[in-house]
Amino acid sequence: MGNIHQDAETMIRQGITAVLPQAAVKEALQGRQFPGRVYLVAIGKAAYAMAKAAQEVLAEPITAGVVITKYGHAQGALTGMDIIEAGHPVPDENTLLGTEKVLDMVSSLKREDTVLFLVSGGGSALFEKPVDGVTLADLSRITGQLLASGAGIVEINTIRKRLSGVKGGRFAQACRPAGMVSIVLSDVLGDRPDMIASGPACADQSTAEEALAIIKKYKLVLPEPVLAKLRVETPKRIDHVETIVTGSVRFLCSHMAGIARGLGYQPWILTTQMDCEAKEGGRFLAAIAKAISDGTSSFVRPCAIIAGGETVVTVTGQGKGGRNQEFALAAAEEIAGLPDTLIFSLGSDGTDGPTDAAGGLVDGQTKVRLLEKKIKIGEYLSDNNAYHALLASEGLIFTGPTGTNVNDVAVLLCK
Repeated sequence: MGNIHQDAETMIRQGITAVLPQAAVKEALQGRQFPGRVYLVAIGKAAYAMAKAAQEVLAEPITAGVVITKYGHAQGALTGMDIIEAGHPVPDENTLLGTEKVLDMVSSLKREDTVLFLVSGGGSALFEKPVDGVTLADLSRITGQLLASGAGIVEINTIRKRLSGVKGGRFAQACRPAGMVSIVLSDVLGDRPDMIASGPACADQSTAEEALAIIKKYKLVLPEPVLAKLRVETPKRIDHVETIVTGSVRFLCSHMAGIARGLGYQPWILTTQMDCEAKEGGRFLAAIAKAISDGTSSFVRPCAIIAGGETVVTVTGQGKGGRNQEFALAAAEEIAGLPDTLIFSLGSDGTDGPTDAAGGLVDGQTKVRLLEKKIKIGEYLSDNNAYHALLASEGLIFTGPTGTNVNDVAVLLCK
C-alpha cells in the first residue's frame, strides 16, 4: 500500500473520472434515431459535457441547441449551439436570458420533432423563468433563505418549482406537441426525476400543501404574492416524455469502493443517502474512525468507509465554506491524534458552496497544525469558516469544475 494521502488523491481523481457523463450519455443515445428535427437543451453543471457527448454520438445533426451551465463550466464552442453561463446557486439575469433562448427555440415545434433534454444538478438555479407576479429578486431572496435554513434539496425544489414557469413539468408543456427524451444525471437522493433540477420535464409528485408546510417549518418570510403562487398546483400528468436516469451517487460510491479495493483497503459502503447537518456527518464518520482505532468496531484495518449523499449547513456565521469543508473540519476535531487515519469529503462537481474548492481533507494531525497557527476548530465551525481553517492546514481539495454532478462523497481511510 502507498502513502495514505496518495491513496486519497488516487480515489478522488479516479472516482470523479468514473462518473463523468460523456459515456453515460453516449450509451443512452447509441443507435437511436429520431423522425424529425432534433433540438437540444442542456441545463446544469454537467450541461456542457452532456451536450458535447450527444453531439458526438447522434447520427443526425442537431438542428439547434442551447446549453446553460454555471460560470466557468463551459469549455469552448459547440457547433450550432448557444452556450450561456449563469448564476448558481442563486439565479441571475443570465439565467433568465438563457431560459428565454430555450423557450424561443421550442416555441414552434411540430409533432415529429424531438427535444433532447439533458439535465444535471444545478439546473434549478440555471434554468428559470419566474411565474407572473414573482421577480428575480424574489427568487434570489427565497433561494438565499432556503440555502441558509438547512433545508434539504427536495424541500428547496418543492418551493422553487411552484414559483417557476419552466419547473415542475411546465417546460414539458411548453414543448408540446413535440416528443421529449430526457437524459438525467442525478444529484438528488433517491434519484427522483421530479426533483432533479426541479423536474422541468416531469409530472410533479409534491403538493402545494407540502410547500406551505416547508415555509412554516423553516419560518421563512415571503411576500403574499409569492405565497399565493405556492398554493397553485403543478402539472400532475406528463405523457410525452421519456426519462432516462444515467448516473447518481450510487455509481460514485460503487466506483470509490472498487478503487479502494485496488489500493489494498477493504471497502464498505455505509450509505448512499446521507442527509444530515454537515458537522454531524463529519463527527459520525470520525466516531467510526475512533472505534476502529481502539478495536471496538467490526471494521478492521486497512479499510475504507464510504458515505454518499448530500449534507446541509445551517448558516449562523459570517465565514466562508461549503458543506464538504464543514464536514471535514468537524471530523478533524474528533480524529485528532489518531495514526494512519484520514477523512475527506468532496462535491463531485468540483465546487463546494460559494468557493473554489471541491471539499476538504483532514487527518490525525490536522488539529495540531491548526493550533500551531492559533486556529481553534470550534470557533471556525461556529462562524461557518471551514474554508480558511482548511486553507491554513493545507486541507482544501481543488479539482476545478469536473463536468459532472452526482452529489457528494465522504471517505474514511484507516491503514
